[in-house]
Amino acid sequence: MKNYKFPNGKYGRNISNLDDLLMEKGGRPMKNILVAGYRTGSTFTGEIINSHPANFYLYEPMWDFGNERVRDPLIVDDAIKSIRAFFNCEFNKLQRFIDSVKSKLRFYKDNQGLGPYCAKERELCSDPIFLTAVCRLYPFQSMKFTRLPLESARVLLEDEHLRVRMILLERDPRGVMQSRRQLDWCKNSSDCSDPKVLCKDMVTDHEVAVELKKKYPHTFKVIRYEDLSLDLRHKAEEIFEFYGLNFHSNVEKFLETHTKKNSGNSYSSFRDSKKAPVHWRNEMNFTEVDEIQRVCSTAMKLWGYVLAVNETHQKEFNPIIKDY
Repeated sequence: MKNYKFPNGKYGRNISNLDDLLMEKGGRPMKNILVAGYRTGSTFTGEIINSHPANFYLYEPMWDFGNERVRDPLIVDDAIKSIRAFFNCEFNKLQRFIDSVKSKLRFYKDNQGLGPYCAKERELCSDPIFLTAVCRLYPFQSMKFTRLPLESARVLLEDEHLRVRMILLERDPRGVMQSRRQLDWCKNSSDCSDPKVLCKDMVTDHEVAVELKKKYPHTFKVIRYEDLSLDLRHKAEEIFEFYGLNFHSNVEKFLETHTKKNSGNSYSSFRDSKKAPVHWRNEMNFTEVDEIQRVCSTAMKLWGYVLAVNETHQKEFNPIIKDY
């Protein structure tokens, strides 16, 4: 937190010292959410946010709800309760999640407070008392999730007690579908493999986002993955300013080391940020692209994505409208 400028009334919070942000001292952390769909660049974006060392970051807090997006009203209620428990550091209420990620160290390895301990003594990260104690020491809490659509997640934004700041991340459906082809589990999930489902969600996202931007202009924001990738430094600074985070030197280091080349598996956050959002143009044939465009034209128009006309055009054109 060195050199952090406390808000002192900014963001609607009377925060003048570190204790005001620490649960352990009776304070209230700044709470931030990234809402996205599968393979929209959310892991990369989340890890940019997580690179700030004062962040208690949670990757996919609804992992225990399965691979399908949470749509049933009763299950949505359970998911919202879980998210509130995470933000309140009530890990005693999250045993199902703890059990579901027990053998998947990646869920904690990127959490800077938990990762080093979980790597050495994995059983610690199955202990709700330990998880709660660490959580309560952090001034910022951030999470990214792909399982809860915006229309359901909006209740978190509307919760005056939580006081969350929320960003919706969107991506060109052609890039999304190309990326999803790399996932074995996705092939058997209509929520993941069917572009009609994806683009129906994108249309609904747009309707809800327009409403939320008017109602909550200071706590709700929309970012396209392409805009972030192609103007990384500026957009990252914009995200950090919105979330109430300072642009820490660790963030600078992350951007320098993770955005120059592709490396690792399909979940890796090491990406050539300039090429990542548009590489689908060369990795999909026009027949595949046209099939997506036929069911996604409305969503693409709403979010500012240009249709490819033919194979030649697809390889050369700029698919992104700058000001949509």
